[in-house]
Amino acid sequence: MPAARRKSGETRSPALLERLRSRGWRMTPQRRVVAEALAGEHVHLTAEEVYQRAVARLPEIGRATVYNTLGELARMGEIAEVSLGGAVKRYDPETVHRHQHLVCARCGATRDVHPAGESRLAVPGPERGGFTVDRVEIVFRGRCSRCAAAHRNRVFY
Repeated sequence: MPAARRKSGETRSPALLERLRSRGWRMTPQRRVVAEALAGEHVHLTAEEVYQRAVARLPEIGRATVYNTLGELARMGEIAEVSLGGAVKRYDPETVHRHQHLVCARCGATRDVHPAGESRLAVPGPERGGFTVDRVEIVFRGRCSRCAAAHRNRVFY
């Protein structure tokens, strides 16, 4: 099955379910609905949002099962736990292509972005103070088109 092309020439990574099947991960009905809840592009759901999507498809699924499955998927490297501000972690199923995030400061909408020059970003040795850098996380903040339009159309009295 050929991978879909992105505008930048990158190929879209295989869907989470497809990756899990290729790993031979035991696919119970509960695991399947959790993986299906994370389907799509620009998905950055909280554990509670994953649970709400999963319970809509499989009403008998337990919250602990969803949370445990998310933890297992994160340990496997099939999803990433991301902190985009606030105390709540979000789960990102795009782990194949390195990317960063663009977050609307007003509504919280989040998109994956692939900024130019990211591969050259590095902390100079002396400034690291002995730290070894494992990964770089950049969050771009602004307003999505819907929130920007709403802001422009506000009436001030």
